[in-house]
Amino acid sequence: MQNFRDYYEILGIAKTSTAEDIKRAYRALARQYHPDVNPGDKAAEEKFKLLGEAYGVLSDADKRKQYEQYSQYWEKKGSKGWGKWTGKGVSAKDADYSAFEDFDNFVEQLLKEHQSGDRQAVRRPARGAKAESTARQTSSRASRQTTAQATAPRQQQPPPKAKPNYRRQPPSPSRRDAEADLTVPLEKAYAGGRERVRLEDGRSLEVNMPPGMVTGQRIRLKGQGIDGGNLYLRIEVEPHAYFTLREGDIYCRLPLTPSEAVLGGTIAMPTLGGSVNMMIPPGVQSGQRLKLTGKGYPIAQGLFGDQIVDIEVVVPTVLDDEEKALYQELLNIERFNPRLDLPFS
Repeated sequence: MQNFRDYYEILGIAKTSTAEDIKRAYRALARQYHPDVNPGDKAAEEKFKLLGEAYGVLSDADKRKQYEQYSQYWEKKGSKGWGKWTGKGVSAKDADYSAFEDFDNFVEQLLKEHQSGDRQAVRRPARGAKAESTARQTSSRASRQTTAQATAPRQQQPPPKAKPNYRRQPPSPSRRDAEADLTVPLEKAYAGGRERVRLEDGRSLEVNMPPGMVTGQRIRLKGQGIDGGNLYLRIEVEPHAYFTLREGDIYCRLPLTPSEAVLGGTIAMPTLGGSVNMMIPPGVQSGQRLKLTGKGYPIAQGLFGDQIVDIEVVVPTVLDDEEKALYQELLNIERFNPRLDLPFS
């Protein structure tokens, strides 16, 4: 069991961490070790895979419970007679993980069980039963084959077919990889999809771009280089007039009228994924930040950053007579004094 992995240590969190703590830690580390941010770095790629494995187990309450039970079994290796592992809803004292001497085997079974939606007990045969059953099946098959050979008439076997002599063609000496720059708008980088790319040699290719592209990312197009080599596209994401991308989070501002800021309410808020309704708390201040959780940039499979909204209270400069009268009436009756604490002499 030397391959046991401490998922809490991998994510850099305590065993008492909440689901939100686990998600926050994974998001931060996934950004740091994402293969698109570390092209060609095998160590970062392996770290990213471990992070995904740890998050996949600890973010699910049932998987996390079974993982912690297995951890206790691992610490007490050598303990016997704990009974069967019955999966969901068992305590560590009733669990026997001796069938999972290899940690990878345990994780594979755990993830497979939950991915298939089967959360029933994982049944494993008693030790020796599987070998005995296999021996009986093998013996039965051998017996049937012997009987069939004894009773079947002898037939003349056809001569074996000659195997074709395939010879691997040597690679073309002129095959070379090529690189090209591709600048995409932020909306396209966010969503990905089909994109037509025009190369410097005059060729035009239609390629399927992944979602969540970032500046500096390299995308490989196999066989699209020179004489069958690979083509690498260097991605540059254009600055956006409204949204700003920072490490997976999207930043923007939201102008409000004084009335909207005082009363609050629901405002239609633009995001890269489309417009959403955003609740504005009453009395929100200019410069205050609000957060739309999970409405930011794609970070990993099924995981998004946040959208950070900076509030800006905008005062109208042009008013008609009715609006002026209403503001004057409000001024006459309002008791709020923002200058109450100023050091007047």
